Amino acid sequence: MSRIGKLPVKIPEKVKVSVDGNLVKIEGPKGKMSFPTNPRVTVAVDKGEVKVTRPDDSSVSKGLHGLTRTLVRNALDGVVKGYERGLEISGVGFKAEVKGKEIHFALGFSHPVVFKLPEGVTAEVDAKQTKLTVKGVDKHLLGLTAAKIRALRPPEPYKGKGIKYAEEIIRRKEGKTGAA
Repeated sequence: MSRIGKLPVKIPEKVKVSVDGNLVKIEGPKGKMSFPTNPRVTVAVDKGEVKVTRPDDSSVSKGLHGLTRTLVRNALDGVVKGYERGLEISGVGFKAEVKGKEIHFALGFSHPVVFKLPEGVTAEVDAKQTKLTVKGVDKHLLGLTAAKIRALRPPEPYKGKGIKYAEEIIRRKEGKTGAA
């Protein structure tokens, strides 16, 4: 069996898990989540645990077994604790401002860039307007949103200007040298 897939996932208190065919629904203190599972694996809830089983030992079934168990675990963690991703903005005059469900960026373009947050994702900006924290229940949606924000102005290697993840390290290049 899959080493990850065979482990049952304990359901924390105040969390409801239901399985309706191939759809797993999870409700917790931070929010609700639902996601479809592949028909090759079976998800069952019993005695405060979620168990994922597979019908055969084919390589596709083995991969889906571990994947489905990890998706269930991530969803449970999301509705209990939530996820967050930090982004840093560097560059002269570069800043961000949250206005409702939109983030307004000044990124050195001739116009401000407006980014609409998807449903279930929130954002906070620090006092200096250079550190952005994106929060949400769905780990996948949160990572996708952070990647789209970073893609608005990826960090460049010469001066390091742009939007980068908080833990990301930018490899800097040396600029041109004058001919003597």
